[in-house]
Amino acid sequence: MSVFNDAIASLLSPIRDLLEDEGVSEVMINGAHEVFVEKKGLVYKTENQFPSEDALISAMRAIAQSVGRVIDNDNPRLDARLPDGSRIHVVLPPMAKNGTTVAIRKFSKEKLTLNDLIAFGSVSKAAARFLDICIHLGKNIIVSGGTGSGKTTMLNVLGSRIPKTQRLLIIEDAAELQVKAEHVVNFETRKADPTRGVEEVTIRELVISAMRLRPDRIIVGEVRGEEALDLIQVMNTGHDGSMGTVHANNPIDACTRLETLCLMGDTKIPPDAVRKMVASAMQIIVQCSRYHDGGRRTSHISEILGIDKNGNYISRDIFRWVQTGKDPETGKYVGEMVPCNYVPTFFEDIVVNKLPFPKNQFISPEWYNDLKKQAA
Repeated sequence: MSVFNDAIASLLSPIRDLLEDEGVSEVMINGAHEVFVEKKGLVYKTENQFPSEDALISAMRAIAQSVGRVIDNDNPRLDARLPDGSRIHVVLPPMAKNGTTVAIRKFSKEKLTLNDLIAFGSVSKAAARFLDICIHLGKNIIVSGGTGSGKTTMLNVLGSRIPKTQRLLIIEDAAELQVKAEHVVNFETRKADPTRGVEEVTIRELVISAMRLRPDRIIVGEVRGEEALDLIQVMNTGHDGSMGTVHANNPIDACTRLETLCLMGDTKIPPDAVRKMVASAMQIIVQCSRYHDGGRRTSHISEILGIDKNGNYISRDIFRWVQTGKDPETGKYVGEMVPCNYVPTFFEDIVVNKLPFPKNQFISPEWYNDLKKQAA
């Protein structure tokens, strides 16, 4: 609560304990009398309530004012970053039928590493080492997944593995990434505010600026618009090892999603040409998933091999997470990340650079091969 002044802290007193609880990752308010939280990936209803709808709206207006924004009948939506880095999104009635609807995604103070992801069971040691090698070799990487699946965490970890001698430019709609690297430049977009004569600065415009600032690699925090075309062009024009995140359910969907986003703007590039550009730029897709037990895991690490004669994207899984059971006491899924009997096309690069990763690390265990035979 220290990020707010005393007046706002007082207005938010009904949820003060939730905001201060380090175990809570998100607070969701569905009107004054219904508050939910997310803990360890699962959502729970709390006893917390605001005194009235007016009290809740007053709190949201005060927060908006504190970050230089306005939320009222003419501007019924607020999407903002709080001073501590947390994200807040608000929708007012009558659009929000349950009453003022709020989601506060709290800023994580933890700066995780690949070893942490291994300890959490998100990736295996072999898969983590392979991702480290992909960063070292400058492979273009897209982190794909749904909301709350761990995309930002994964991108933080991967970005922090970039060699110290390289200059990294990070571009985000709202600054969330906490990449620990020696030479990092962060850019954040700006919303237009006609009442103050402030013009919008978009991700596309910041990518253009980034290209003129001698980047070795560029990260676009979340690709959700026509800036996808700019990221694809960055990846195809010598900035190897660039990265971004996209909302998609699997590696093939990630390619299709990027293609669709590239075509959203006023581009005059033919769709077939855009598809070839996407297929050429994409090299590794890291698919993050949130499972029903609340666990966030890396479900796939896949290589994109271009498009086939029918124009379909070709994807090959290198590693994937396989569920083998369920703990009857905790309800947590039991499983492991296994190699998929596929050796990536750039394996020679691994050998030439004398990176310790033997080919047998890509060989599936016998139990997984038997499982696939049974499924077939």
